[in-house]
Amino acid sequence: MGLIQKMTDKIRTGLRNFIQYNPAQENAIIINEGVGHLTSCAKNRIWYWGKSTQLSELYTSLDVSNTMFWKAEMTKGQEIRKIHVALPALIVDTIANIVISDYNGIELTDKNSTASSERWREIEKTNKFSDTLKEMLTDLGIVGDGAFKISYDKEISDSPIIEWYPSERIQFTYVRGRIREVIFYTNYFENGKKYKFVEIYGYGYIKYELYNDNGKEISLNSIQKTSWIKEKGITFDKSYMWAVPVIYGKSSYKGRGKGFIEGKEDAFDSLDEVWSQWMDALRAGRTKTYIPSNLIPYDIDTGKPRKPNAFDNRFIELGEMVDEDGKSRIQSDTPNIQHDAYLSSYVTALDLCLQGVISPSTLGIDVKKLDNAEAQREKEKTTLYTRQNFVELLENVLPKLVLAVLNADNEIHKKSILNDNDIEVSVKFGEYANPSFESQVETVGKARQNGVMSIETSVDELYGDSKSEDWKAEEVKRIKEEQGIATVEEASEIDDIDVEV
Repeated sequence: MGLIQKMTDKIRTGLRNFIQYNPAQENAIIINEGVGHLTSCAKNRIWYWGKSTQLSELYTSLDVSNTMFWKAEMTKGQEIRKIHVALPALIVDTIANIVISDYNGIELTDKNSTASSERWREIEKTNKFSDTLKEMLTDLGIVGDGAFKISYDKEISDSPIIEWYPSERIQFTYVRGRIREVIFYTNYFENGKKYKFVEIYGYGYIKYELYNDNGKEISLNSIQKTSWIKEKGITFDKSYMWAVPVIYGKSSYKGRGKGFIEGKEDAFDSLDEVWSQWMDALRAGRTKTYIPSNLIPYDIDTGKPRKPNAFDNRFIELGEMVDEDGKSRIQSDTPNIQHDAYLSSYVTALDLCLQGVISPSTLGIDVKKLDNAEAQREKEKTTLYTRQNFVELLENVLPKLVLAVLNADNEIHKKSILNDNDIEVSVKFGEYANPSFESQVETVGKARQNGVMSIETSVDELYGDSKSEDWKAEEVKRIKEEQGIATVEEASEIDDIDVEV
């Protein structure tokens, strides 16, 4: 037994000496972030503005790869026209228009009286809130977040003033993952100098600060535009803020939102490159005429031979050429342009730009060039998802804004503070992408044939709010009469009793 044990230990020792195990080393991965949040916002703005000169200047100043289309420098003498397809602006504006067109207002129910509801309608009208809401939706699509700021200036209005600040002009202060402050920045210029006015909105307080161009805090009365502020801050009820943050999506910058443009700049850059090359090929592929030198047309003003320019390139001069019959001839040549290859590249780049955001058919792009009708209907769901994300965001944010505005108004006029139990706020939206009347008739007709929809419901589905209730009732009656469906009033049991007189 002892001999076997010794042999076993010897084998184990030999295996340990033969097999050596070295644990993996944890290596540090260092990634240099190209741009900060403010630079990213500015970049997204320039993509939205859609000006080719600004895009070229932007990427020339940024430290990005030289192979990017808007960064690359062209060889002298072989320049091409760089064209921007204004797709980012089209995406953002279309989504914003879809949501705002379906917005049917805010319905407020005051559980104690109608005073709050009437007051909100006055404030909403005074602030032209629909315009502010559209501005907010546009900015969310570009930079991803922002905040509503509530202020009061009795020289302008007796109601609270609702302002929208985009992501570049605000900063959030997080405490344990929750926003506790919203900091608003406003730049002022006086006497050729730049000043930064800072408003810190927190729960129960607002603080004011002013900084000069060197970043040093100075007195608020140093410039005229902030001299009206008599105190460095004000206080109010600690249960709410005079600001409501709005964040859409999740950016790579912690705690900030993500618009439609962020993360897709490479796709937009590729789309612009494909379109620019296509147009350059069309220009270069124009019919070229080869003219012998003795047949060059002359300028009627100078009497000298006319020279072609780089744009039209109508003819190319050759040495004197003589055919077999001894005559000079003019020849024309039309290059073959690979339209199918360019179209395929363009469609692929376009698809990458729109993925996860919006359907091509929503933008009015010719669906025959992309997919069949069934595939397009499936892609239309992408627009529905994006719209629904905005709708859910507004349904969460706007009730908070209404309550904050009404409370600010109550404090200004020395009234009691409201809470969630005092009022009920609901945001109303209509239906997006209503089908055509023909498709509605087909769908409703099938439902009627299968016996799963009544005549009353089918008429209501077809005409909705476009017809009055009385008209729809008459229409139901006419349909029943035409189909031989009689309406009989239910007889009372008394009618069945024979009464002898």
